[in-house]
Amino acid sequence: MTNLLAKKEQKKNSVNTTTCAKALVETLSELGIDSIFGYPGASILSVYDELSKVNNIKHYLVRHEQAAVHAAEGYARISGKPGTVLVTSGPGFTNTITGIANAYADSTPLVVLAGDVPLSNIKGKVFQKVDIISLTKSCSKKNYLVTSKDDIKQVIKEAYEVANSGDKGPVVIALPRNILESKYSSKVTKDLHKKKAPIISEADIEKAVKLIHSAQKPLILLGGGSLDANDNIKKFVSTTGIPVISTLMGVGSFPSQSALYLGMAGINGVYSANTALNNSDLIIALGVSFSDRSTCKKEVFAPNAKIINVNTKKGLWDFELDITADVDVFLQEILDKISESIDFKVWRKQVLLYKEECKIQHKKTDSMHPSLVLDTIYERTKWLEPIVVTDVGQHQMLTAQFFNFNQPKKFITSGGLGTMGFGLPASIGAQIANPESLVLNITGDGSFQMNLQELATCREHNIPIKIIIMNNGYLGMVREAQEKIYKNCYQVEMNNPDFTKIAEAYDLFAIRVQKMEELIPAIKKMISYQGTVIIDIAIDSTEEI
Repeated sequence: MTNLLAKKEQKKNSVNTTTCAKALVETLSELGIDSIFGYPGASILSVYDELSKVNNIKHYLVRHEQAAVHAAEGYARISGKPGTVLVTSGPGFTNTITGIANAYADSTPLVVLAGDVPLSNIKGKVFQKVDIISLTKSCSKKNYLVTSKDDIKQVIKEAYEVANSGDKGPVVIALPRNILESKYSSKVTKDLHKKKAPIISEADIEKAVKLIHSAQKPLILLGGGSLDANDNIKKFVSTTGIPVISTLMGVGSFPSQSALYLGMAGINGVYSANTALNNSDLIIALGVSFSDRSTCKKEVFAPNAKIINVNTKKGLWDFELDITADVDVFLQEILDKISESIDFKVWRKQVLLYKEECKIQHKKTDSMHPSLVLDTIYERTKWLEPIVVTDVGQHQMLTAQFFNFNQPKKFITSGGLGTMGFGLPASIGAQIANPESLVLNITGDGSFQMNLQELATCREHNIPIKIIIMNNGYLGMVREAQEKIYKNCYQVEMNNPDFTKIAEAYDLFAIRVQKMEELIPAIKKMISYQGTVIIDIAIDSTEEI
């Protein structure tokens, strides 16, 4: 009788007690996920409970779910791995949508794990219920509603593969509470059938070579999709001698200090890049989205040029040659075919004159002129090769224009959506992805106040980012547009609080800079200080880009 009871007890204890929440966390571990940015709530508590039992995944508690996504973006942009976000249902999820849309616009890989109401309530009007799938159809690469407890591991693995392949982007998974709390049956997951990279035809390579050899004024235009092809871009430029420009998102794909780099093109681009663009007869566009910020209007973009477009997704325009492929793969193939005998000396001489004219045009006059401030910051920090993360506004464009970025993934910004408040949380993610680097968050007084609650996250985890506020007391870019279009200003004066006192409230170190002679000592203190630093710099309030 005793043996029979013992066997029954043993059988009872051998029953699988793994929940889907536990299976989810196990899958994250298997995938090598080491950092999660999130905010707990009722629908996702089972996952948080399982996370508390593992020591190979660190969770960073943000103070707003939008910031969780931006932090995951910063992490992804530096590490090359998808960022991970964990939030609850209802408002917890809706707070992430701006971040998801931002990641979608900039092709940043991340996975958003969102708690949801039980499946029985999925169509009802219940507490903290929103239609996650409908809300993210237009701003995610793919989304899932998990309806079977058997699918949890398969969906998680597939989501990370989708996020980080081809044209990268955010993937959203809605996780109903009853599914997460259900017992997981050890269903064997299928092998993921990875999409094969598109094969570039020999005919396309030959046509590209022919177009390059027949051009007189070729120009390479680098977008965000070229950041992983840095070595082959340098080889291609060295072989051909073709000058280079970039979009905002392509800054850093090619060394800024190269004589052949003419700067950033577009609406807020520099004279040398835009003038070369207008006079070119061939554009080799590598990883470019052709957004209106970079091209203005299709009708006026590079009016005399044929365009070779190389990107992981088919272009929206009719190009002379449209190649759907990874930029690095394209360059590897064309480098074997291109001739070193091509000569663009006359064209190079002309574009270098544009570059000289650009330098004269940007001569500094005002002692607290933003370009002089940024030049000083650059000169005093360049030896550390910092990662620079900006917010959105005048400071963003001026940083792209006046900082030199000689390596990829040293300049992070919100390009496609233009999200104010991106910079601080994205800097947190970037620092976590690369803890040894100096991370500078160059922000404006408007942008900084949109997510300043994340100073608490910095303090809690002692994240040593350096926040540089370009404080002009205005929404500068908005004011500039109002003055140019309407000859009027309305609702753009900020009346800011004392940012040093805000820093003090968060127990953080801050410095106020009001004169140029105070800037260099402040930069030295910033670099030597081990934790988070805020430098509030009073800049010229009449600045225009």
